[in-house]
Amino acid sequence: MSIQRSIAIDGPSGAGKSTLAKALARELGYVYVDTGAIYRTVGLAACRAGVDPEDGAAVAALLPGLDITMGYGPDGVQRMYLNGEDVSQAIRQHEISRYASCVSALPAVRAFLLERQRKLAQAQDVVMDGRDIGTVVLPGAGVKIFLTAAPEARARRRWLELNERGQQADYDTVLRDVLERDRRDESRAAAPLRRAADAALADTTELDLDQSLALLSKIVKERLGA
Repeated sequence: MSIQRSIAIDGPSGAGKSTLAKALARELGYVYVDTGAIYRTVGLAACRAGVDPEDGAAVAALLPGLDITMGYGPDGVQRMYLNGEDVSQAIRQHEISRYASCVSALPAVRAFLLERQRKLAQAQDVVMDGRDIGTVVLPGAGVKIFLTAAPEARARRRWLELNERGQQADYDTVLRDVLERDRRDESRAAAPLRRAADAALADTTELDLDQSLALLSKIVKERLGA
């Protein structure tokens, strides 16, 4: 598969992929695709159904009944719909993070969503972020970036984000969740988190948002020869 006008951004939880990918897409005039939100939607469905997210057979049984679609509001922000319901806010609850992490490790779920993600890139220029975009979903992406930061920095960013949303969270708990998410993502059998051989490394531990975006823009320009 050769996809020349797609940018794949992978990295661990809390690295700032969504925020930076969204800003980069806006800068380039590309469409932003948050694949993490798609997995969160499956996780939300499992949570609402009372299904153990680590029970592969039970989660797989839910999939045929899930109508998951994606749209964009007037502000250009991606919105997720589950069986016609706008769940864009519901999938951001802290407890859904664990569900998303668990279901994303299931081969049945990844197979269910793989072609849907690829079709989005075939239809338009995209900046797509996730855990396996450069390695599995869009291996022919014109630019691949592995975005990361120290676990402590990622946990602090997540903790601040949750508090800004009015969700009470303890930093130490968030840090433990980040480390557990890393372990699960890196060790899963289906499409584990890893840096693609041809992906540029972007470490934002010591960078603020503007500096991080400037780094990504620089990488894209160098890779595309712009």
